[in-house]
Amino acid sequence: MPCFVGGNKRLVESNMCFSTSFSKDPSTCSKINPQFPSQAPASFCSPILPGLPDDVAKYCLALVPRSCFPAMGAVCNQWRSFIQSKEFLTVRKQAGRLEEWIYVLTGNDEGKGTHWEVLGHKHQLIPQMPGPSKAGFGVVVLNGKLLVISGKLVDEMTRCASADVYQYDSCLNRWNKLANMNVARYDFACAEVDGMVYAVGGYGTDGESLSSAEVYDPDNNQWTLIESLRRPRWGCFAFGFENKLYVMGGRSSFTIGNSKFVDIYNPKQQTWGEMKNGCVMVTAHAVLGKKLFSMEWKNQRKLAIFNAVDNSWKMVPVPLAGSTRIGFRFGILDGKLLLFSLEEEPGYRTLLFDPDAAPGSEWQTSAIKPPGGCLFSVTIEA
Repeated sequence: MPCFVGGNKRLVESNMCFSTSFSKDPSTCSKINPQFPSQAPASFCSPILPGLPDDVAKYCLALVPRSCFPAMGAVCNQWRSFIQSKEFLTVRKQAGRLEEWIYVLTGNDEGKGTHWEVLGHKHQLIPQMPGPSKAGFGVVVLNGKLLVISGKLVDEMTRCASADVYQYDSCLNRWNKLANMNVARYDFACAEVDGMVYAVGGYGTDGESLSSAEVYDPDNNQWTLIESLRRPRWGCFAFGFENKLYVMGGRSSFTIGNSKFVDIYNPKQQTWGEMKNGCVMVTAHAVLGKKLFSMEWKNQRKLAIFNAVDNSWKMVPVPLAGSTRIGFRFGILDGKLLLFSLEEEPGYRTLLFDPDAAPGSEWQTSAIKPPGGCLFSVTIEA
């Protein structure tokens, strides 16, 4: 199971704010919550860039390379508030300046601890996540930020479930703690749907299987319980498609062995439905476009591709080029699927699958690879 090693490293922030003149009243600059953008009216703060309308100034800031964001956030509260807001990503997208970075959770050579890092950007050091070491946690990307949700504490004193949630801001390169979940859980399913984060099933504090589900609203920093699953479910995974939440894989108390049932939650109707057409014992999964790519433990040399439009499956053999071993973690970059091997071997190269390539040329190899065993991989646009 993947785990984190806790830490308390913090970034030093500057409270300086640029303006055409110095103000004796510090309240003229907005004070921000470390978790959310400032809600103070723009009229109470000096211009973002003196001499320019704020909309033009925001566009100028959005043109700066992503690697400079942490330094920009240290200039003043106003810049920092804008950089960590949804609006900043929107302006970056309109300007065609969004950059995809792959973040991986890897273990060290001795197998003692793990850490997040950015592939291909060695200058970008990720602070150690705060809190105790955990396993069985969930990972979701939301608005340019990485959420690490709940999990099981793995220290020597206790192995109980946690309700803690931590957020990594990829723009400001720092962690902060969010509101706790209502139910502590591990080995559960989680995913983002329409800007909301859902957590479903798993094991509870006493190791009991759970059917409960809850949703996180980032605007209010609040978790709310929703209708429970029809049956307890654990070891499962989730993904969002066309405004619905799909929960697949894992085990259910109502089935013998691994479950093929797919639980589908409709947020608008606030109800669960189901279909019996899922995959079981999934070791890796990723959503690319309108399709789910997964790999099952029983057959790790084939990609199982699920088309949620017509609920159909397609099996694609994985070539021996790149890695002869079985067991992968998936990454996504530039509309392509990366297969990171779980084990190192001489001459290993990452496999790359291009779903838009001509038949027969979908598979290639890539020089991109984690510096160790890959436990998690996420792609964050900012």
